[in-house]
Order: sequence, then C-alpha cells, then structure tokens
Amino acid sequence: MHNLKEIRKNTGLFEKKIKERNSTVDLKSLIKHDKENRELIQKKEKLEQEKKLLSKKKDPKNFDKSKTLTNQIEKLENSQKEIQDKINAILSSIPNFALDDVPIGKDEKSNKIIKKSTEIKKFDFKVKSHIELSKNYMDFETATKLSGSRFVVLKDKLALLERALINFMIDIHTKKFGYVEISPPLIVNEKIMFGTGQLPKFEKDQYEIFSGKDEERKFLIPTAEVPLSNLFNNSTIDQKKLPLRFVAGTPCFRREAGSYGKDTKGIMRQHQFYKVELVSLVEPSKCEAELNRMLNCAEEILKMLELPYQIVLLSSGDMGFSAEKTFDIETWIPSENKFREISSCSSCGMFQARRMKTKFKSGNSSDFVGTLNGSGLATGRLMIALMEYYQNSDGSITIPAPLKKYMDNIEKI
Repeated sequence: MHNLKEIRKNTGLFEKKIKERNSTVDLKSLIKHDKENRELIQKKEKLEQEKKLLSKKKDPKNFDKSKTLTNQIEKLENSQKEIQDKINAILSSIPNFALDDVPIGKDEKSNKIIKKSTEIKKFDFKVKSHIELSKNYMDFETATKLSGSRFVVLKDKLALLERALINFMIDIHTKKFGYVEISPPLIVNEKIMFGTGQLPKFEKDQYEIFSGKDEERKFLIPTAEVPLSNLFNNSTIDQKKLPLRFVAGTPCFRREAGSYGKDTKGIMRQHQFYKVELVSLVEPSKCEAELNRMLNCAEEILKMLELPYQIVLLSSGDMGFSAEKTFDIETWIPSENKFREISSCSSCGMFQARRMKTKFKSGNSSDFVGTLNGSGLATGRLMIALMEYYQNSDGSITIPAPLKKYMDNIEKI
C-alpha cells in the first residue's frame, strides 16, 4: 500500500507509475475524498474542543448544548468513516510501482531473458508428455469424481516423487542457504490475505471457507507466502534479527478464475498443488541484494537436478500486484518444446509491510521492513520437467542422483 501523503504531494508521478503498471485508478476521487476527510477531521476536533471547554465549566445550563455537540460529533464521525472507507478502497487497489530497471510494457511481450543455463538435451526417440509417461500413476478420473476438474490423484512412485522433491528442496534451502523451516496454517483470515495483496483485488481467485454469520472470513492459502510474510503482522522486529528467512512446503489452493481454457491437460495448472515457498524480511535498502540471493537459491535446485532453464526479468505490466521487481525462472518442457515458468522471485519493497503493519526498530526510530517471496520451486511443474527430461525410450524415467536417497535409492520409475 502507498502513503497517502506522498500521493497528495506527487499526484502526477503516481498517475505515471500506475499507467506503467497497466492499471487504472481514480486518483482524482482519492484526492477529493482525502480533502473532504481532512476537513471533517478539523470540524470534529473543533467541536470536541468546544465540548471539552463546556465540560470544564460544570454548568448545568450547558447540558443541552453539550448534548447537541455530542450529536454533531457523532454525525461527523459517521461521515468521516464513510469517506475513509472510500479512501481505503482506492488505496488498496493501487499496485506497487516498478523499480527503474524494470522494463516498461503492457504484458509478457516486454519481458527480457537475462540468462540461459545450459544447452538442451536432444532425444533420439519421440518424446512423450508427462501425461503419457504417468498413465499408471496419475488418476484424473478418480480426482474428478472426488473433487471436480483440475485435481489429480497421484499413486505409488509418483506420490513418492512428489514427497521426495519437497523434502529435497526444503533440505537444500535450510541446510545450504539457512532458511528456517515453518509449517504454517493452511487457513488464514481476511486481514492476513489483505496484508500480502490477495484481497480485495484477487478475491475471485481465492477459496473462501464457509463460516457462520458472526465469524471472520477465512480462506485456504493460495501460497505459503501469505502466512510466512504475515508471521510478524502488526509487529515491530529488532533490526538485529534481520534478515529473517523462512521456507515452507505446503499445498496451495487457487480457483484460477482468469485462466479459462489454459493448461487444462495434466498437472501444469491445478486448483490444488504443492509448492516450496521462500520468504524474506529485510531492511528495505537490502531488498535488491536479497532478491538476487533468493533467485540463486531457487536456481540451485535446477542446477543440482541438471534441468535446463532460463531467467526472465518481467515487465511492469506482467508483474504481480504487490511486486516492484520480479524474476521468473522457466524450465524446459520437452513435450511442449518450450520453457515454462517454475518460479517467480519478487521484491515487494515496503508495499506489503505497510498493509501488514510490519516494522523494524533501530535505536529510537522505526520503519517498515522490505518483503520478498519466491517459489523454490513449484513441485508439480518440477515433476513435469523432471519426468519429461529424464524419460527413456522405453517410457521409464531415470531418477537424478541427488534425489535417489529420497526415493528409496531406486534407479527408475
């Protein structure tokens, strides 16, 4: 979320930055409501001061006048609340701004490839898709019967492979890179979803849990970024404890409301999927260095598994709502003959921290932290890449060396 005082002072700059994010926000209404709100506050404070002076006199003749002032103050408070709600609605719809080195563009066409890892292996036989390779281990029919479309039942060796990949990735991130493993709740409340920017803008993508009339709204997490980033919601952290780095391997739940017709076959885009998520809380000045570090951590998984990949710097119009800079890691999918996203690593600056009210304290001063998040990696997509890249002519799949100890030392599936 952005600072209203800054918008008031630099409205032209904000209009430019919002346009760069391929977004539309009614800043004129925001400025108008802000002016009305400040006028109401001044009127209310003046009446409160008048009422305070009457109270000090303790004259019974002033009772009716004091009651009239109370009613006027109450009306002003109600009017102010209505206007404040309008201000908050507009403020919460403004995306984070792109950093200066982010390419400006409307969509993925303006993204920039900044790195390619290795040459891609050539097959001397017809490549099969992950669906063809997993006929005995992936059951979409039963999953549809249980839950509907875009769910899957994994069996036997593929269920083991999914678990092996999660354990392998968490071990690398904790033991090699010093992330602290967290097992977070999979259900969070509305305030927590708002904190990382999932609400209100992306409400249609979320799975909300039915609750009673007087209960607060609850949601299944769309990513572990939500609970991990919010671990210090409405808190102040001692500067000496920064940076804080967390990792979690969790199921994620998304309606995929805007993806009608995309990736309907296989497990590329599911309503429920596993992902290993990385989150960092740092001093804002260290966000860029931390983003590069996080990218290297995610990249290391693909290096160790010897899977080809490329790194893409996203344009201003292709980044997520809360991001100020995002790198996507894309890995090679042989059956599609192209790279597909397997990780997004983003710096959000202080944008999420303002929404979460997460600060750090240094001496007598405090400020909002910088937050970063990244997939380290998306498990289902990693399974696809691994199955297809390590397939053999007989339809078997070779287990890469680093995974064997997590797979009961089997050589192939």
